[in-house]
Amino acid sequence: MARNNTLKTALAAVVFSLFTGPVSFAQKPLSPSSFPNPKNVIIMIGDGMGYNCVKAADYFYGSMQIESFPVKLAVSTYPAKSGAYDEKDTTKLSWAAGYNPSLAWKDSLYLRKDFTESAAAATALATGRKTYNNVIGLSVTYDTLRNLCELAKSLGKSAGVITTVPISHATPAGFVAHNKTRQHYQELATYMLFSSRCDLVMGTGNPEFDDNGKKLDTKWENTKFVGDSNLWLSLKSGSGIQTSFIMKDKIYKVTDVTGDKIPDPWTLITSEKDFRKLMSGKTPKRVLGIPEVYSTLQQARTFSKSETKNSPPCATPFNQNLPTLAEMVRGGLNVLDNNPKGFFVMIEGGAIDWANHDNQKGRMLEEMKSFSDAIDTVVAWVNKYSSWNETLLIVTADHESGDLWGGNTYIPVADKGKNKLPGLKYNSKDHTNALVGLWAKGKGAEMYTVMAGETDPVRGVFIQNTAIPQLIFMMWGKPVNF
Repeated sequence: MARNNTLKTALAAVVFSLFTGPVSFAQKPLSPSSFPNPKNVIIMIGDGMGYNCVKAADYFYGSMQIESFPVKLAVSTYPAKSGAYDEKDTTKLSWAAGYNPSLAWKDSLYLRKDFTESAAAATALATGRKTYNNVIGLSVTYDTLRNLCELAKSLGKSAGVITTVPISHATPAGFVAHNKTRQHYQELATYMLFSSRCDLVMGTGNPEFDDNGKKLDTKWENTKFVGDSNLWLSLKSGSGIQTSFIMKDKIYKVTDVTGDKIPDPWTLITSEKDFRKLMSGKTPKRVLGIPEVYSTLQQARTFSKSETKNSPPCATPFNQNLPTLAEMVRGGLNVLDNNPKGFFVMIEGGAIDWANHDNQKGRMLEEMKSFSDAIDTVVAWVNKYSSWNETLLIVTADHESGDLWGGNTYIPVADKGKNKLPGLKYNSKDHTNALVGLWAKGKGAEMYTVMAGETDPVRGVFIQNTAIPQLIFMMWGKPVNF
């Protein structure tokens, strides 16, 4: 208990300095023994997963495992600058007003102002710095910000991202790349593949298949998520071997991920069989996993004639011949845990947000079940192959979307029993500025309670989204510089 109190006192002092003015950690470096030092850090992000998404999933499927985690907090998600970023007219952005707990529970319209989007939120969660909407890994003044994948690699650890949406979409890109706008998918993809030192990248965007996982017979054109068609074909033909690629008359070379100064090629896997094979046994050094589907694993599949946005889950059969997120996670962990120094990985249930934007109740619940199963897979991996004394698991969301409630805003979700669609109503098709949840377990998890310096009348104590990576940076001995 005494050591724990000492750690909390030390962290409280650092947190106080972070929020009261500029600090120079170069002048007063933290002692490596001041904070817990997890070998592995796993951040799981339910994109758009508000509190009521979790509640609805609890009612329909039974309580998610996160409900038993020892650390439960709320998180404020607002960006530094909100609005729609336009490269030609940056004046469209305005400084965000933050989060006011009192107004948030009195005025539903207040929640629909100054909200973040996934790129700014991912940047905050990956770097510890708030920034402007639609940016990837840059500050409000366009400075390049170090992210958690880069931090892990600088420490000799492995690093990677796993998602149910395209690899170069906002959240996975926000943990790996740097760009003025999330819309530059081709640039983001090439950065992730050739400028980053990630050991693992998994997500959709396969240009040879449609949203139903059907092979395209005609010439495919939607290659932006993986670079372009020539690069994709080269990745396929040179899987596990090729280190140099040409795209638009420019040469791209893969990086060295182990520090031996030898370029490490990507091993590309696409089939369900290869994803499942990756779950056990020996793995390639570096894996690029792109399942045989385009936009999302399941959410974007075509509705059957009988399905509506209000239908329960599974009203339309799932896409076949695809891995689940849980299977991708199990395979990804089998790649990353080869490193005796440990790893960092971001795992995203990305299509929860897509379902919320489209106000699809059943599809949202399907995506919540997929994400919940992935959480169960991570917990099982820690219990069998690691321990809670060396691994930190954080589950959170980047923002709320859909203003989802049981009726109009603030009306509780109605529990109608297991396997019965809860009473739900979407009040928006966009994001909100509502608080989201954080659930943590493992090495150093308790330190987040010290970071929580503000209180909401309903959700209780909460932290800023930037505090999540800031603590990881501190635990790994490399505090965020301001």
